[in-house]
Amino acid sequence: MADADRDERPDRPAEVDGTTHLFRALGKQIKVLREAAGLSQKELGAATHCGEALISAMERGVRTPQPDFLERADVLLDARGVLRAAVPDVREAQTKARTRHPEWYRNYAKLEAGAVELHDYSNQVVHGLLQTEDYARAIFSQRRPLLDEETIAIRVVDRMARQQLFERWPAPTCSFIVEEAALQRPIGGRTVHEAQLRQLLRVGRMRTVELQVMPTHREEHPNVDGVFTLLTAETRQQVAYTEVQGYPRLITDAEQVRLITARYGILRSQALNARESLALIEKMLGER
Repeated sequence: MADADRDERPDRPAEVDGTTHLFRALGKQIKVLREAAGLSQKELGAATHCGEALISAMERGVRTPQPDFLERADVLLDARGVLRAAVPDVREAQTKARTRHPEWYRNYAKLEAGAVELHDYSNQVVHGLLQTEDYARAIFSQRRPLLDEETIAIRVVDRMARQQLFERWPAPTCSFIVEEAALQRPIGGRTVHEAQLRQLLRVGRMRTVELQVMPTHREEHPNVDGVFTLLTAETRQQVAYTEVQGYPRLITDAEQVRLITARYGILRSQALNARESLALIEKMLGER
């Protein structure tokens, strides 16, 4: 559902457009200026209304520095217009990012970015909005047919950029149901797997996010038809998105959406509640 292996298909247009290099270079500039100013990532984050993790991700080139951040950081870091000068290039890169994917994905991405509600059920891997950088890279690296390194790098950047959804205010209401089996699969190896579980704990503790785990031992299951996402757009229209073996479908028919919504409600009632789910993840990490 527009994440793990479900968001870019073989019919995509060429993706090598320099965007990745721009963000990496800009991230290095931010880091040099920050260190020269004697600020930690946490201090810069507080001064620019960003989280420490976001500053770190921008410096590594895996998150897009927004124009308003560059404007504020230029003054705070005494960059003398260096960061501000990059704003037009960033805006152009963002436009390219919105248009380099197939039309079906652009439509979904636009809905996701502006959603007021997002509810998701995943059964194979962790949803893209919840993935760490390394987990996302492992997912893309294992795809068949194999992707080249440049494409992998661009897709990781795009995936991390989608997570800015959580930083919007007013924040969208988000809930995620993930199968326990998906959390047990150590994609990328033990270190990557542990970091991914910690990421789930971090996001799951947000006030605007509800994370639930569907236990493998459940004898009943209301949804054996695959993954799906329910989105409520800014217009307040609710739609559903599904994808099977690279065939995406955006469902707008009210009756079909109603049926999927009802199914999601049953899933939520059968899954562990949020507190129990976080406790299970902590247990997987050996913290309980």
